[in-house]
Amino acid sequence: MISGTTELIAHIGFPTHTFKSPAIYNPYFQQAGIDAVLVPMASEAADFPSFLRALFTVRNLRGAVITMPHKISTLGLLTHLSVGAQIAGACNAVRRNADGSLEGDMFDGIGFVRAVQRQGFKVDGARVLVVGAGGVGSAIAASLASGGAEAISLFDSSAESAQRLAERIEKYCPGVILKTGVNDASGYDLIVNATPMGMNLGDPMPLDVSRINAGAFVCDVVHSKEPTAFLQAAKARGARIQGGADMLYEQIPAYLEFFGLPTTTPGALRALVSGSKED
Repeated sequence: MISGTTELIAHIGFPTHTFKSPAIYNPYFQQAGIDAVLVPMASEAADFPSFLRALFTVRNLRGAVITMPHKISTLGLLTHLSVGAQIAGACNAVRRNADGSLEGDMFDGIGFVRAVQRQGFKVDGARVLVVGAGGVGSAIAASLASGGAEAISLFDSSAESAQRLAERIEKYCPGVILKTGVNDASGYDLIVNATPMGMNLGDPMPLDVSRINAGAFVCDVVHSKEPTAFLQAAKARGARIQGGADMLYEQIPAYLEFFGLPTTTPGALRALVSGSKED
């Protein structure tokens, strides 16, 4: 029930038809008795800077969840950034401080690492290929580097984006072996599709799946009820797989804490959405 005391969390991106978070946050708020609501807001890139500034003049706005295509452009609109956001070169959560300044953080990488670790994957010493050096790919690569990955290869359709990400990781995590321009999946322990490929039926594969080794752990950031075509192909090669929903469930508790709201666990969120008992 929305009332005059309800606090808002904006979920900003474009397009919004792929958003999964409202169906998780809002049942949680209702079940936990939290007078808040997460609202999808469609803002195209050209409108986003002025929209974000205007939005934070709304006094009952608790904060904003930022998604594609705004995770990188948000950086230049804020007063304060976490170290994680600076390494990632992207931001997916914004809150207003008491002095009116805007502060940003990045939770995609944290959620991703927690998700693969929950599946038993050991990040420390791993050899990783991350395809996509945009907001989510940068955050994942940064968190994997911070978590002790031995070597990370970065590939993006923009070679410049991949190179800039490598330079930021090298600055903060100098011990990691970094390579750019490589899109060959052979020989990696962990392979991550951090591109939008797979969001729509008929999208091309992010890499040549025939090069995936049996036993590799293959992940896709695309949120889909069923495994994406990429994950299905990887599974057929004998790989373990993980979809984008796992990352989402792991990062929501961190978002809640950032916004100063009562937090929960990934298992409790899954149980609430599915109607099953908590893991």
